[in-house]
Amino acid sequence: MRRREFITLLGAMVAWPPAAHTQVSPKRPLVAWLSGGAQAPSSGFVDAFLQGMRDFSYVEGRDFDIVYRFADGYAERLPRLAEELVRLKPDVILAPATAQAVAAENATATIPIVTPALADAVHLGLVASVARPGGNVTGIAPYVEGLPAKQLELAREVVPGARSIGILNDINDPKASPQRQELENAGGALGVNVATVDISSPDDVVSAFQALANQRIDVVIVLQTSMLLTERQKIAGLAATLRMPAIYGYREHVVDGGLISYGVDLRDCFRRSATYVHKILTGAAPGDLPVEFPTKVELVINLKTAKALGLHIPATLLVRADKVIE
Repeated sequence: MRRREFITLLGAMVAWPPAAHTQVSPKRPLVAWLSGGAQAPSSGFVDAFLQGMRDFSYVEGRDFDIVYRFADGYAERLPRLAEELVRLKPDVILAPATAQAVAAENATATIPIVTPALADAVHLGLVASVARPGGNVTGIAPYVEGLPAKQLELAREVVPGARSIGILNDINDPKASPQRQELENAGGALGVNVATVDISSPDDVVSAFQALANQRIDVVIVLQTSMLLTERQKIAGLAATLRMPAIYGYREHVVDGGLISYGVDLRDCFRRSATYVHKILTGAAPGDLPVEFPTKVELVINLKTAKALGLHIPATLLVRADKVIE
């Protein structure tokens, strides 16, 4: 799939804070934040980025300004929001994930774009190579090859004898496709039935979970995508109501009531993205800044959720956990 075909041109505008336009100073660098998610679920990632900027002695409102746009999980809104931000002529666009990077890159070939959760960037034409991006996009790639298969193993460890695994798949996020494919391949090799339910917007989450419940799925694996992360409280609530164990890729799901996550520390990726912004603001070209890959994954377990689901978490799994929520 080429990036120009990736997102249709529809739009709506969301700003955070409301006074952002009037508070921007022409004398300070401007960072534009283009989010595919909603404001409240994004606040922790915003905080992580701002902390990263403070690590370089940048204070918002003193050393730089920042404006925000949120698509609230509706991918079709991104092109309009990207174009609006480009008209503000920011020094850098912070596009949290690939779908936002695609929208931003479609709107400008010159403004630097930094993406803390970049995936499939070469295939989409966002970068020429991870070592030498070459264009105006760079960032951090938190997708770790082999991780989805490990999540499948974890699902069978949490629910011994599980023979039917469900996948909650966001068809609008390019990060989802390689995860889904890896899970389906791993499931086939293990003789496990893998059932994928596709969704395209937050409006589909309830019906998707009901479809998985109707198929008597033993465990659900929620893919690592921006929209599913934004909807994490709703997803955790549905999993609890339907008594459906679920495995996630980001700890934020578990903090908000999910069962278990196994993946990279996404907030650390956002904090690290400030390094790219600092380098760009001090003269570096994004095309010369290699894409980075996290080296550590973390296991987070919510024992309260496990108890509510009637699940016994093996002691061997608890010992391996980086964080246990009780």
